[in-house]
Amino acid sequence: MGGVRTALFNYLFAKANQGKFLLRIEDTDQTRYVPGAEDYIREALAWVGMDTDEDPWKGGDVGPYRQSDRKPMYRQYADQLIEAGHAYYAFDTPEELDEMRERLKRAKVPNPQYNAAVRMTMKNSLTLSADEVKARLDNGDPYTIRVKIPRNEDVRFHDIIRGWVQVSSSQLDDKVIFKSDGMPTYHLANIVDDHLMKITHVIRGEEWLPSAPLHILLYRFLGWEETRPEFAHLPLILRPDGNGKLSKRDGDRLGFPVFPLEWKDPSTGEISSGYRENGYYPEAFTNMLAFLGWNPGTEKELYSMDELIQDFTLERVGKSGAKFDTDKTRWFNQQWLRMQPVEELVSALKPNLEKEGLSCSEQQLPAYVNLMKERATFVSDMLEGRYLLEAPESYDDKTVAKKWKENSADIMNDLMGVFEKVEPFTSEALHDAFNGFLQDRELGMGAVLPVLRVLVTSKGMGPSMSDIMAFIGKEETLQRLRDGIERLSRG
Repeated sequence: MGGVRTALFNYLFAKANQGKFLLRIEDTDQTRYVPGAEDYIREALAWVGMDTDEDPWKGGDVGPYRQSDRKPMYRQYADQLIEAGHAYYAFDTPEELDEMRERLKRAKVPNPQYNAAVRMTMKNSLTLSADEVKARLDNGDPYTIRVKIPRNEDVRFHDIIRGWVQVSSSQLDDKVIFKSDGMPTYHLANIVDDHLMKITHVIRGEEWLPSAPLHILLYRFLGWEETRPEFAHLPLILRPDGNGKLSKRDGDRLGFPVFPLEWKDPSTGEISSGYRENGYYPEAFTNMLAFLGWNPGTEKELYSMDELIQDFTLERVGKSGAKFDTDKTRWFNQQWLRMQPVEELVSALKPNLEKEGLSCSEQQLPAYVNLMKERATFVSDMLEGRYLLEAPESYDDKTVAKKWKENSADIMNDLMGVFEKVEPFTSEALHDAFNGFLQDRELGMGAVLPVLRVLVTSKGMGPSMSDIMAFIGKEETLQRLRDGIERLSRG
């Protein structure tokens, strides 16, 4: 969900500024390759209505669009950094790195890292002779290339959302930017790709903010300061209680999806539910995501994609974390369901009716949908109206216990006599007849309507009773009343 929101904000910004929306697969870390993930990303973006201008499948002027396919072009930039003294070869083994961290921990260093204070104690091209470095490289010894972070320098940059950000280089470590397998890490690959692809804006999650100073330095070291993109770091999506970043585990624990589409983990077989499969409209999902961090500054809450594009600006994205609200998410879906054309809802409802073994004529389906849609959050909720298609087998116990009195059978029999005379049996005529009955008998609505509803529908609440009775028809209404009066009178 967080990834889709980041993509959405990039998409909205690009379209609002007559730009292009590119999809680049960042797969430099092949150990984290997940089969099916590319297709999932592609399908998810299509479901929410984000059409890419350039991607691995469409191609474009600045491809390839998979970093693994761009592998040959990265090495020259790593070499350029080494030659300029901004990077170096590191030959430290995993065991030596662990020993370094343990040594720093024993020295009470709060955040042990490979940095300017440590690099000269390690095995790298800064501490080894040129001949030994060459010999190690010629022998095929494993190595990484690390960026050489300058000592005690203030790195300052402007973030569109957060304003000016300043970090001391003493807080940064000498990150690995290139591995001996010939693949760059995220840090180098993204800088190179953003430059070559002429990316103008990098809009990403807040978790990448600590890496931004390194990226600023890399742009400078490579001589690209004048053309580097602008940065905007989006606020975190927080748990419903506002305490910490939202995670998949929170969705599992609290019973809501955190994935746009259902996802099956290829290694474990674990299935994570998706918004699509849970019955959410893509418009509702997109609408919800847009409001996780962005505010239009007005009371308007329901937005189509075109309207979002028209109103979206990064300046109205907040810095603070955005709390995910499950009830509000359901509300968005409820509103978008109500806006669907009746024929769309009819088509969506049919499979649900068939699955439940319920039958409704083609002529009646639109009326059924119109009766039930105002109370539904999902299409499947309209099955609550099964009482429109089949007579009750039992009655709502709470309503019966509270409303069925000694004289209820007599009142209902008299009301049934009034309904027998209603012709035509329309909602308007039934409404007038019912109100006339209450007036003639000097009865309150509360003494009659709940009993009428439970006899006809078995429920304690629902749409207008005059609409319900007109839908099921005169004969069925009277039969249900006769059956209900008899059964409740027997106790």
